[in-house]
This record gives sequence, structure tokens and C-alpha cells, in this order.
Amino acid sequence: MIETIAEKVHAGERLTFDDGLFLEQHTDLHTLGELANHVREKLNGNVTYYNVNQHLNPTNVCVYRCQFCSFRADLKSPKGYVMTDDQILQRARDAHEQGATELHIVGGLHHQLPYEWYRDIIKNIHDHYPELHLKAWTAVEWDWFERLTKRPTKELLADMKSVGLGSLPGGGAEIFHEDVRSQICDYKADGEQWLRVHREWHELGGKSNATMLYGHIEKPEHRIDHMLKLRELQDQTGGFQTFIPLAFHPENNTLGANLPKPSGLMNLRQMAIARLMLDNFPHIKAYWQMLTINIAQVAQSYGADDIDGTVVHETIYHAAGSDSPQAMTVAQLRRLIEEAGRTPVERDTLYHEVVRTAPAERDWKQGRRLALV
Repeated sequence: MIETIAEKVHAGERLTFDDGLFLEQHTDLHTLGELANHVREKLNGNVTYYNVNQHLNPTNVCVYRCQFCSFRADLKSPKGYVMTDDQILQRARDAHEQGATELHIVGGLHHQLPYEWYRDIIKNIHDHYPELHLKAWTAVEWDWFERLTKRPTKELLADMKSVGLGSLPGGGAEIFHEDVRSQICDYKADGEQWLRVHREWHELGGKSNATMLYGHIEKPEHRIDHMLKLRELQDQTGGFQTFIPLAFHPENNTLGANLPKPSGLMNLRQMAIARLMLDNFPHIKAYWQMLTINIAQVAQSYGADDIDGTVVHETIYHAAGSDSPQAMTVAQLRRLIEEAGRTPVERDTLYHEVVRTAPAERDWKQGRRLALV
């Protein structure tokens, strides 16, 4: 059967659910890598994209208790926090001064904070630093905003877009299949609600990312089902930019008590299968914070063409045991891409190439702004 699948891949034909299961269960990693790399280079040549970005998690207080989450805190927990307006603007100022083009904003669902608090975060940052692209709030957060306000999510999306929202991150997707979702994140937005939010955002002309959390209690059929649901929506809207397979981190959460961390081999398998199944997704990202730097490098030959960015202030995955660095410099990112045999290209959030007047090797962590042409 692998010969038939390989013929489809080289002919640019779409793979089926059964093809995906065969790749999951019966195909060796070397063959997966060869096929995925063929598609990757056909779509994106030898380029690996990166961006200069920072993360902002305004609060970790969350009404939900997802089994896999190590980030959340109860309202009265000593580790719970809510950032002030001044702290949020300082973080945005730091990002701007360090040459970031993107601020990635997600957090907890604080049951004592109104929708307007979340909206004002976007408005205030955009008013002060309009050059920053604000990629904010997962579909789960949008579903929560709908519950808070009793207003339709599409209306809320349009509202935040009007005050500076640039795009949506892909978080909160986890695994769409109800058999899994009901066990790991019951009560929060389900798979259909996640897809609906992204559909509505695409209908408003916006772009978004998509993710999948793997390596916990899900099975191969759940992963393939997840990807095909994303592929179907992409056929209809064309609004997804990149897919990010997220490796489950088992530390400091209920779900991980008896589960090992996904192996490097599994990480590469999921990267390759994603590239083969999601034929209508322009990009596949190897998020180095989740995968480790070395696996993210190797993934550039297993279907990935993006490695994310400088990041800075990432807290969600580090709370779950990630031992990757908190940040990387532009010079470090470019070097690891070149070591992987690829050509580094800086992008903005919407995958436009960024050209800077400062030398690529200049380290933004020295406090010198990377000037845009």
C-alpha cells in the first residue's frame, strides 16, 4: 500500500483517512520523511521561516480544569496572577523596542474579569504600538467571551478586529474527537465550536493557525480525524496559514501522571504525517519550544518549513516541563536553520518576508532595535 500512497503524493493527489492510518501504523520513519520532504520542498523550496515575536499571557487564572494543563491556577492560588495595564503595556513596549513584529496573546479564562478587560488589552496595545501584529485569543477563549457577553462570537471577533486584532492563534484545538476531548478537557469549547470560531474569523477576512495536541491518550485514528476536519474547513475558507503539531508535556498536570513524554521519533512522525495529510495548508511549523531545538532542526527535513520565533516570556509549556530556553536570538535562530541545511527567511505573522536594515546577526537582546526597511 505504501507504493500507492507514494504515487499519490508524487502526483499531488489527496490522501484518504485510510491512507493516513496506514502512514500512522505501518510506515517507517525514513519513508515518511522522504515523502513529507518532497511535499515540503515542492511548496516552500529550501526556505525555513522564523519571526521575531514575544508572548504575553495576561492571566493564568482559569475557570476550566483541563487535565493536560500545567499553566492554569485557581482564583485564590498563590501562583495565580493578573497583569496590570501598565505591566501589559510594558511588555508590548519591550517587544516593540526589541524589533518584534508579533505579540502572541493567550491566557486563562478568568471568571471575574469581563469581556471588556480582554478587549481593552488589544485596544490599548494597538493604540500605543500599531506596528505590532496582535495574534490573540484561542477559539476556547472566544467561546468563553460568548458565554460572558451572550453575544455571538462572530460579532465579538468583528469587534476586536475593529480595535486592532490581527489574527487568531491555533491553540485550544487539542483533539477534536469527542471520545478524547470529553476526557481531557470536558466542559470547554468542543471541536465543532473551535472550528466554527475559525470559520467565522475566516469569513471576516482574517487568517489563523491550527494545532493538534498529541502524545497523550489519543489514538492514531483520532489524530487523522482531527487533521481531516481541519483540511475540510481549509477547503471551504482557505483561512489557515500553518499547522502546528504540539507534543504533550506530562509534568505538573493530572493527565501526565502515568504518561511518558512523546519521543523524538513520534514528534517527527507527526510532523511528516501532518505535511502529507494537510495538502491545502501552506505551512507546517516545528515549534522549537515544544519539540526541543534539535528535533525542530531535524523536523525541517520531515515536512516542517517554519520554526516559530524568538518567543520570549513563554510560560504555558514551561509550566508543563519544557526544558527548552525561554527565548532565542535572531542569530541563534538563523544559525540553527542553516545547520539544518535550510535558508532562513524572516517573516511577519502573515508570511510576508521581513527585510531589515540591521545586520541579521545583530542580537536584539542587546537592547538595540532591529530596524525595518
